[in-house]
Amino acid sequence: MEPKLLVFLVAVILCFSSTCTATTYMVGDNSGWDISTDLDSWTSGKQFQVGDVLAFQYSSTHSVSKVKKDSYDGCNTSNVLESSSNGNTSFTLTQPGDSYFLCGNRLHCLGGMKLHVVTQGDSPAASPAMAPQTGGGEQGGGSSLPRPSSKSNKPSSSAATFYHVTMLESVSIALFGFVVSTWIL
Repeated sequence: MEPKLLVFLVAVILCFSSTCTATTYMVGDNSGWDISTDLDSWTSGKQFQVGDVLAFQYSSTHSVSKVKKDSYDGCNTSNVLESSSNGNTSFTLTQPGDSYFLCGNRLHCLGGMKLHVVTQGDSPAASPAMAPQTGGGEQGGGSSLPRPSSKSNKPSSSAATFYHVTMLESVSIALFGFVVSTWIL
């Protein structure tokens, strides 16, 4: 294959390849989704974006439910949008605005085991490859992650980041590759 054509094809592929910027947040960091975790402090300083993923890791005495504001305020555990109790659940933030989560045990919720996050707009939409979804909802589906190998409640505090290449950047890269290939050959 002619080198110019090869460089051009690589540039075209780069032009059409695009991934989304997203961060996976381990709710509660090392403490996880637990009644002893100060979830209000955990959210302070974080700017959640569309496409970010909230990963909840918790023991068998807990669960996580996505709810509307009125259920959040009153710790109403019977009127939920989505719920999971498998110990390892993720929710993708798919729209800007408020999202509310609480423990399915009402006493735990009343004790502070509930989470309110505000998702900022103006961010790329979530890619299907970032987090599997199982059902609709106002802000995304809950999905099950593989169960942790140990029974300890020590989730990792690391955050995965995916990079976003805009169409303008892709076209610029393609044009640069084409110009370089014509100068070289």
